[in-house]
Amino acid sequence: MLRTAARSLKTNPIARTWAVMPRAARTFSRSSVVSSQAVLNSLDTFTDEEQMLRETVQKFAQDVIAPRVRDMDENEMMDPAVIKGLFEAGLMGIETSSELGGAEASFTSAIIAIEELAKVDPSVSVLCDVHNTLVNTVIRKYGSKEQQEQWLPKLSESSLGSFCLSESVSGSDAFALQTRAKKDGDHWIINGSKMWITNSYEAETFLIFANTDPSKGYRGITCFIATKDMGVQIAKKEQKLGIRASSTCSLNFDDLKIPAENVIGEVGKGYKIAIEILNEGRIGIAAQMIGLAQGAFDKAVPYTYQRTQFGQPVGTFQGMAFQIAQAAIDIETARLLTYNAARRKEEGKDFTREAAMAKYWSSVVAQKVSGSAIEWAGGVGFTRETGIEKYWRDSKIGAIYEGTSNIQLQTIAKFVQKQYS
Repeated sequence: MLRTAARSLKTNPIARTWAVMPRAARTFSRSSVVSSQAVLNSLDTFTDEEQMLRETVQKFAQDVIAPRVRDMDENEMMDPAVIKGLFEAGLMGIETSSELGGAEASFTSAIIAIEELAKVDPSVSVLCDVHNTLVNTVIRKYGSKEQQEQWLPKLSESSLGSFCLSESVSGSDAFALQTRAKKDGDHWIINGSKMWITNSYEAETFLIFANTDPSKGYRGITCFIATKDMGVQIAKKEQKLGIRASSTCSLNFDDLKIPAENVIGEVGKGYKIAIEILNEGRIGIAAQMIGLAQGAFDKAVPYTYQRTQFGQPVGTFQGMAFQIAQAAIDIETARLLTYNAARRKEEGKDFTREAAMAKYWSSVVAQKVSGSAIEWAGGVGFTRETGIEKYWRDSKIGAIYEGTSNIQLQTIAKFVQKQYS
């Protein structure tokens, strides 16, 4: 076994109910499934640490998040206690090294956490996903040693991160962004705005993409790191169909002054960072969607065996039984695509096609299964009391953010064309 992260869960008012778990069950580490000799394992094979993490997140989600889900959805606001609990549980620096306050776990561990959180609340899942797979990963992969030492401990322990790329004129065409950065001595001055920015209402740390030289087109795009107190303005908090507890805001930057040392990577390399990091992020969204589908399935299917009509449980009628079986197959295929993409990423193999497939299919399955779950539960499934309808509302975003379904299909089609033309 490789190094075990020196991250143990702390007790606090919301964590006391599950902090009694043995210490061994509250730590997790990076443990490679790949050795110098090829070992052929199923995609259901996880390290002891990954399985331990899954069990820990399941308990956290049930004990801490589940009692708050409906209120957070109705109020369209993330409970600060949930965010605090995620940090104290060590779930906000999953891949970050233990020296910098993280859990030093595998990428697959992050995917496991995202999936398990989504089974209970996809809003909490995407908060954790964006923070880990986008914000933390950008700094770990592209930040200097000094930047990593400055920012990653905060992001592991208390400061929520936000990834600011999209604008009103640059959605799928992300590199058409209009936000500008101009050098002024040992600072950069940023002017512009962003839209559809996840975590932005609660975030303290922001990765901002701006163009430092529009004459160079996308090659002028640069990634900056800023804090809210530098002057990041929250312009509008969106009211959404689903994932309502997850904040989605517009941001304004009016002469936002950022130190020159806050450039991540190199000036003009922001486009490269965005392309590479969004490929990883798509695996995270796929994990969110399979967790969502499984959560809806887990809530609705037991009811079909409890509800009796014509002298037998409705779930045993062939018409419904076949629907349930098909949904189970769909969830499993989406899960296999997702974990295959995650393992390929860990192994250093190209995973762009696999991430696109996982993200596309998982979003399709999430919407299909959550919609069917409402119908399986009948009238009660249509009420907010059961929480099943929330999964369906939350599912729709899977086909939109971090690359629409059409963008994923376009990516896959290019790989097919390259292979066969």
